[in-house]
Amino acid sequence: FAFNSVQSNTICAAMQGSFDLDPGIVGTILTVLTLAVIFGGIQRIAKVSSVIVPIMALGYVALALGIVLFNITELPAVIQLIVGSAFGWEQALGGTVGAALMQGIKRGLFSNEAGMGSAPNVAATASVTHPVKQGLIQTLGVFTDTLLICTCTAFIILFSGAPLDGSVNGVQLTQHALTLEVGKAGGIFVAVAIFLFAFSSIIGNYYYGEANIRFITPKKSVLYIYRLLVGGMVMFGALASLDLAWSLADITMAFMTICNLIAISLLSRQAFLLLHDYVAQKRSGIKSPVFDKNRIPELKDKAECW
Repeated sequence: FAFNSVQSNTICAAMQGSFDLDPGIVGTILTVLTLAVIFGGIQRIAKVSSVIVPIMALGYVALALGIVLFNITELPAVIQLIVGSAFGWEQALGGTVGAALMQGIKRGLFSNEAGMGSAPNVAATASVTHPVKQGLIQTLGVFTDTLLICTCTAFIILFSGAPLDGSVNGVQLTQHALTLEVGKAGGIFVAVAIFLFAFSSIIGNYYYGEANIRFITPKKSVLYIYRLLVGGMVMFGALASLDLAWSLADITMAFMTICNLIAISLLSRQAFLLLHDYVAQKRSGIKSPVFDKNRIPELKDKAECW
């Protein structure tokens, strides 16, 4: 619910920044689209997203790399600014290092969801010969999102000279930075990309919840109520302030992460046993390792559904 509010809030901010559209109108359209998809078209949106989203991501990375190349002489100064702002003496004495780390943890966790326990809902549906294969794919996703996409965004903003005084924030800061670099088309590109990224995330978040509800109860009425609440929270996010939407996400994300870290600690031994089995098969010359619970005596009675 909270994450969908943030996605909705981001879409509305992007549309307002590029096209001056009222958040209420965009929120209404977004809510109707969300309800239309989750009440009957989730497979169609999944097929479309699987094609469009990677293309937009590659386009965004290419645009960022182009900006870096055009400003290559300023790269050392930008890197120095990043490191200095995070670990400089002035920041240390001012007590802002801890705040910067906390902000980085919160936004990084929201961005890649590593260790939070949301992605396993969809990762568990993958059809692979060995569970470690999907684990490595999830790791690649964290790397791509954090070290590639987020770093590109940081470079775009810092190279552009966009104001960092808080007068412009959220996705509108990135739009403003791209507008300064490549003109109005840059802001429009971000708005379109954000719509595709964020809307597909809304559907993905919905699916996480549906998977859990179907596990808890077979009652259709509960699922219908959940769907309506999802639509309501999308509308709430469109009308809420940036700070409110993010604060709600931070709180719910913290509770979710605490629960998942407990699960990770309990499952870590089994995970390392699986990893050891996968590596052993690769070293023995097997190109595509296959998991067999009988190969691992400790998991023989614990792998219930493989």
